Amino acid sequence: MFNVVFVGGGAAGFFGAIQLASRRPDLKIAILERGKTVLSKVKISGGGRCNITHAAFDPKELVVNYPRGEKELLGPFHQFSAGDVMQFFEERGVPLKIEDDGRIFPLSDSSQSIIDCFLAEAAKYNIEILKNSSVKQIIAPLETEDNWQLVTNNKTYLSKNLVLSTGSNPKIWEQLKSLGHTISTPVPSLFTFNIKDTRIDGLQGVATQATVKVLNPTKLKLKGYTIASKNVNHAVLEETGPVLIAHWGLTGPAILRLSAWGALVLNQMNYQFTIQINWLPDYTSSSLLAYFKVCREQEPKKTILKSKVVDMPKRLWNSLVKSSGILASDKWADANNDTLKTLAKAITETTLAVNGKSTFKDEFVTAGGVALTEVNFKTMESKVIPRLYFAGEIINVDAITGGFNFQNAWTTAYLAAKAIAEKI
Repeated sequence: MFNVVFVGGGAAGFFGAIQLASRRPDLKIAILERGKTVLSKVKISGGGRCNITHAAFDPKELVVNYPRGEKELLGPFHQFSAGDVMQFFEERGVPLKIEDDGRIFPLSDSSQSIIDCFLAEAAKYNIEILKNSSVKQIIAPLETEDNWQLVTNNKTYLSKNLVLSTGSNPKIWEQLKSLGHTISTPVPSLFTFNIKDTRIDGLQGVATQATVKVLNPTKLKLKGYTIASKNVNHAVLEETGPVLIAHWGLTGPAILRLSAWGALVLNQMNYQFTIQINWLPDYTSSSLLAYFKVCREQEPKKTILKSKVVDMPKRLWNSLVKSSGILASDKWADANNDTLKTLAKAITETTLAVNGKSTFKDEFVTAGGVALTEVNFKTMESKVIPRLYFAGEIINVDAITGGFNFQNAWTTAYLAAKAIAEKI
C-alpha cells in the first residue's frame, strides 16, 4: 500500500518521485519499472552525455520549441523552467555546462552523473524502486474503494494516487482509453530522411548550412495541419540550419526539426515526398546566377570545378557542378548563361525524393498521447479521473532536439509532485 506510485522509471518518474519525497518525506512512494534497469533512456540520450535542458530561460522563448504543447506549457514553464533544472542538479553536486548551441550537459559529459544523482536522492528519501514490474492492468478506484489497483506481472499494488510517466507506451495508452481518456494518435517524430540520389552518393559526412523545404505533391487537405500553400509543389514546411549527408540520406538539426514540426503531415504522406534544398541560403537562384556571371568576367581562365567560388564543402560543390553537365576541363569563360543558370538552380533548388525515414532508437520521440484538453496543466491531474496525474511524454507533447523533451519531463513531473504534496 502506497501513498503515491509513479509508473515508469525514467526521467519524469524519478524526478517526480524525488520532488514529492523532498516535500513530503512522510509519504510512502514507489516507482514501478517494467524493465530490468531504470533510467535507460537517460543513459543513452545525447550520445551518452544527456542533454538535460536548453539555455532558453524565458518561458516564451522556451515554448516555441514544442510542435505540440506550445500553448499548454507556457504556464508550467513559468513555474519550473530551465534555470530551475540547473539549480536542482548543481545543488546536488552535478556541475553543468552550457554549450555554444545552447544545449546544457553535465560537466562530466556523462549521463551517469544524472543517473547517480537520481539514485542517491531516491535512496535518501527511501523511495521504493520496483523493477521487472510491468503494469498489466490499471483499475481505477470505485466509489466504495479508495485506492488505485496496479496489476503487474508478479503482484498487485495499491496506491492512493497514481502518476503515469510511461512515455510512449501503447499498452498504457490503451488502458487509459478504456478508463475514458482520449489518445491523440501517436506518430513518429525526430527522424531522418531516407534518400538515394547520385548527387549525394559518396558524400557521407559532408555538413553545411542549408534551407530545406518539403513540397506538397498534390492539393491534399492535410488533417490537423495548417500548410503554407495548398498549391502543388509549393512548400508545406521549411527549415534553415545544419544539414548532414549520411549514407542513408539526410540528417542534422534542420532535418530533425522538419520531422518534428511535420510529424503529422509527413505521416499522412506515408513518408514519401519531395524536398527542395538551397545549399546556399543567402542566395536565390537569380542572385547566384548574377554572381556566377561576375565570376565569368573576373576569372575566365579558371576551371569551374576547381575554383569553388562559393562557401560550401568542396565535395558537395564538385558533385553539383558535375550534375549540371559541366566537365572538369570547362572554364568559366566556356559557360554560357544557360549553363550558369543550370548550375545556380542545381545549388539553390536541388530536388530530392524522400523514400521513408530512419529513427534513432535511443532518441526516439513520439508525437501523440493523452489529449491535452483532458489534462489540468496547473497540476498535471487528469480532468477525467481524480488522483490520476501525468508526467513527461505520455501526454501529447513533443519537442525538437536540444534538451527540450527532457525539460517537458522535469516540468510536468515537478507540477504533479507539487500538486500531490499540497493535496494529500
